[in-house]
This record gives sequence, structure tokens and C-alpha cells, in this order.
Amino acid sequence: MSDSGPGRAFPRAFMEGVGGHAREPRPWSGQRRRHGAVAVAAFLALGCLLALLRSGDGSAAGGQGLLTSPTTADTAPGWGLTHTQYSADNGDPTADAAAQALLAQSQSAQSQSARTPLAQDQAMMGWGADNPEPSPGVYDFTRLDSRIRMITRSGGRPVITLCCAPDWMKGGPVGRTDWSRLETAPSADHYADFAALAATVARRYPQVHDFVVWNEFKGFFDNGSGQWDAAAYTALYNEVYRAIKAVSPGIAVGGPYLPMDSFPLGSETYASAVSGRWGTLDQRVVTAFDYWLQHKAGADFVVVDGSTVPKDGAPAPDPFAATEKFTAVSRWLRDRTTLPLWWAEWYVEPPNSGWNEPYRDAVLASGMIALAEARVSAAFYWNPETNSADCPGCLWSASGAPLPPLALLRGFARWFPPSVAPVPVAVADPRVRVLAQAAEGVAVNTTGGPLRTTVDGRSMSLGPYQILWFAR
Repeated sequence: MSDSGPGRAFPRAFMEGVGGHAREPRPWSGQRRRHGAVAVAAFLALGCLLALLRSGDGSAAGGQGLLTSPTTADTAPGWGLTHTQYSADNGDPTADAAAQALLAQSQSAQSQSARTPLAQDQAMMGWGADNPEPSPGVYDFTRLDSRIRMITRSGGRPVITLCCAPDWMKGGPVGRTDWSRLETAPSADHYADFAALAATVARRYPQVHDFVVWNEFKGFFDNGSGQWDAAAYTALYNEVYRAIKAVSPGIAVGGPYLPMDSFPLGSETYASAVSGRWGTLDQRVVTAFDYWLQHKAGADFVVVDGSTVPKDGAPAPDPFAATEKFTAVSRWLRDRTTLPLWWAEWYVEPPNSGWNEPYRDAVLASGMIALAEARVSAAFYWNPETNSADCPGCLWSASGAPLPPLALLRGFARWFPPSVAPVPVAVADPRVRVLAQAAEGVAVNTTGGPLRTTVDGRSMSLGPYQILWFAR
């Protein structure tokens, strides 16, 4: 959309509530999640949540040195969520209290052996936060302060995405905010100013140990060449990285938050060697990622995002098979770097899909299985909260009631944190996707009819698109 890169089309229902102000645009960080007619009561009965420990050794590719510490090396977000414009602080005291209680419950419901807080990501500007520096040296952190307080009050681990830039850093007037230009990147002569703002934010919130630099290469697509301007992004990234590390070497900084766009299998458009039955990764993404990896000043983790929906917007022939993209792309990234891998956003549903809730839930669970199988260090669920009563894919409703994706997130956070390695499981019917660890497993019926199968020799019955948690 606009100047954020090659065009993407995503479900309108998931574009609501994006932006930190009512006048803000709805950037593509907007297609949002799916849930599952998942035996919701069974999920909630799990009580749950959150053993979120980091994997990865924090070493850099290409022999580049890193500043690491116990803070950056031994802890990590794991499964988490991202706040949007409308979150658990919409201004309705009753609804807000209910939603915030759900977040707090997510922390207290953890097992005794796993108490790492649920990560909660918030943008520095937009998506619920106002312009932090409307004029040079004049700051307004009111909304960002409120969001960080909300996260820490709930027991969550706060993460800040350092996006986006005040207008005066991108050619706009001083003291004004044009939210329609939220996705515009700062101009090169203001990279140092943006880095200084990032450092100010890092000093203001010492409780935040993880910072992501920018969002989806917004404003860094060169329409003339039809390529991502990886050199420009990396120049900005390096300025920010050095500024944050000057505040404290122990703060974790990551990038490039590049969209892992793909085309349908068989397409020759920007085709790369990274492919599967889910499609083919855009070669322009491969080129941009490799540039950043080779020229970055340093990094404590790698962060990307993406959808299983091809760039042409056509639905995948098999949405369940398409979720294999998360595992395949993650492994491709791991072949390039040993840094911990984060997925800042991930999506499984095409626009205007017409999917019912049980189907959405089952595909969503399949996507989470694919991420867990890839042993990613973090995966953030974009919570598409809106002011409307209907909110498919939300973690909670506008009234603060829990919705199926929250139970699903709790289940994966509790049983499949990055520190827990999945174990092999024998499944008689390949139409049932299964993920298991030593104590617990989850099975997903990918068909619209009842199935009876065996898992590790044990008989199991599943209803249409049912998601079943089972003890081992």
C-alpha cells in the first residue's frame, strides 16, 4: 500500500484498528488472525500459559561481532501478541478492565515450571501510540507511557517496534502529524535524528529489553527499480543499532522485519530457489535480506513477517499445506544465520475468505504447529482489536470477553515454548496434523468430516476441523 512496498491485499476485517490515531491509514500490517472452533472450553480449562524461553545462541553470521549479555542471550519473548490501535484500553472502563484481566490471567495461569512473561509488542508511533516527537526535542510519550504501563501491569514482557517516524523527519511540517504518511520512511539526512529518538525511548523505558528496528521495510521500496532499497534500510538500522547499544549493550536489537512475500508455486515472477507446495519466495526478498545480513552493524535476533497467502492474493489451493511456508522459510533463514529467529507477524487467511470459525481455527493451529516445528524464538500474534462487535481473529471481543485465538495462544505458549523440542509422533492418517512434546500434544483435523485415527498407537476421534489437546 502507498509507498510501503509491492502491493498486498488483505482481509478488510483485519485492517480495522491499525494506526495510532483515528485518522491514521490502515497499513498492510493489517490482515489479522484466525482462530478455531476449537473446543474453547477445553482450551480455557488448560488454564495456561506461558513458558517462553529463548532459543538461539545470539552469534552473528559472517563473523560480525555482537554485544551480548545474559539479558539478550538467555531470555526471549517466545509466543506473544502485538497491540493495535484498539486494544485493552479503548476507553470503556468495564471492557478495558475485562480485557486487561485476560492479559493478567495469561501470566498467572502459567505452570509452576514456566513463568516467563507473555511478550507484548507496541509500536513507538502508530498502532495506539501518538507522535512521540512532533517537533525536534519536544516529546509526547503520553500514549506510549500508557501502553507500556498496561503491558507491565499485566505481567507482560514489553517489546517496542521502533516505527514510525515523526513528520519533520520525512519532509513534513514541524509540529504536525499527517497520519496518512505513517508508512513514509525518514529521509537519509534524518536517520541520526530517528536513532536519537530511539535512544531516548530506550532510556525512558529501562524495563524494555527488546527493540525491533522499523516495520516491514515501510517506505523502503524503490518503485523505479521495483526492488527493496535494502541499502537505505540498513543505513537506518545501523544508526539505530549503535544508538541503542550506546544506551546499554545488554539491550537486544533486531531487524530487518522484512516481509517474506511469496508467489504461487510455478510462478516465474521474481522466482527464487526457496519454494515448496506453498509457493516460491520472492527473489527480491532474498536479495534484500542477504544485503542486510552482510552489512548490518550487529544484531541480537533476526525478525521477519509474512503470510501464507501468495502476493497475487489468490487463495492457496490447500491452506493447511500452505502453512508449511513458515517452517520452510524459517529453515532457509537458519541456513543463513545462527541468530534467534522472530516472526513479528504471520497470517494464514486470504482476503474475503468466507471461512467459518472452525475452519479458521484449524488453519491457524496448523500455522502455529509449523512455527513450533521450526523452533522459532518468538512469534507474535497480531491482535486485530476493533471497536465493532464482530472481530474475527481477535484475542478478545470489544466487551473484553475471551475469544478462541486467546485459548489457542495460551495452549501453545504453555506447551510449546522455544525451549521445548517437539518429539516425533506416529500418525496413521496424514490428514491429522499433530505436534507433541514429552507431556502434551495437539492434533488438528484438517478435514470437514469426522475422523478416527491412531496417534502413537492410541485411538483418537476428532470432529470436523477439531483441535484436540491430549496428554502423553
